Amino acid sequence: MIAPLLITGGSGQIGGALARLCAARGIAYAAPPRDVLDLADVDTIAATLRSQRWRAVVNCAAYVAVDRAEDDSAQAMAINRDGTRILAQLAAVQDVPMVHLSTDYVFDGTSSEPYRESDPVSPINAYGRSKLAGELAVREANPRHLILRTAWVVSHGGGNFLDTMLRLGATRDHLNVVADQCGCPTSADDIAAAIIDLIDGGHVDGRTLHFVNGGEASWFDLASHIFARAAKRGLPVPTLAPIPTASYPTPAARPANSRLDWSAFADATGRAPREWRTAIDDILTTRLAGVPVI
Repeated sequence: MIAPLLITGGSGQIGGALARLCAARGIAYAAPPRDVLDLADVDTIAATLRSQRWRAVVNCAAYVAVDRAEDDSAQAMAINRDGTRILAQLAAVQDVPMVHLSTDYVFDGTSSEPYRESDPVSPINAYGRSKLAGELAVREANPRHLILRTAWVVSHGGGNFLDTMLRLGATRDHLNVVADQCGCPTSADDIAAAIIDLIDGGHVDGRTLHFVNGGEASWFDLASHIFARAAKRGLPVPTLAPIPTASYPTPAARPANSRLDWSAFADATGRAPREWRTAIDDILTTRLAGVPVI
């Protein structure tokens, strides 16, 4: 019998998508709730890792409150660096490979090109610094690792930009949306499929890869696409106005360029990610199920 995958952060967007994919494909897995496995609690990490033999650990758990991290950097580091280090160390002791999810926020966003894996890192906010520290911890603790950076994650489970737009669009006639930050909207389901492909392909071997959906967009572009699809189902659609980042200040600075180059992923797996609009349309089909098309 093949040992199961251990998924941390199974209640989050990517962890939840990975758990659903494993269930659909008949892949053995465990996704313990936070009261059983908490990256802020060493004892729960140790107990879970030692409870049985694992095929691989997929670390989807993280402190992800980007703005709150500016005033709570100690807790962000405790989870994204310290807990991650312990998870990687204990996995290494058992010779278990580890996939660790990271982020575009390790870059400063000043490049004019999509970021490659080898480009210099220089996070501009506390969250990004904690995620970079987590990357370094994994590299130092477990040689059998894969760090998978992604960006602009969306899913049909809620708690993301897509869900926020639909919720605000239901109650407001007008929305201002930032138009000078550029990235790659990416489906959590597609990230989950990429993780399985990389594990099955034997790519958890000390490398770092980028995975995002194809193409690029601003937040304004993504909002426009979401509402164009919503309009076809007769949902309330506000007027949208593009605004600069300076007109929407937040506690944490955001990279202006969050685009990630996925060519190394394509070279490793033999397939390119699908285009972001196609991925978003699949999410919207699920999210808007039961709403008739007009």
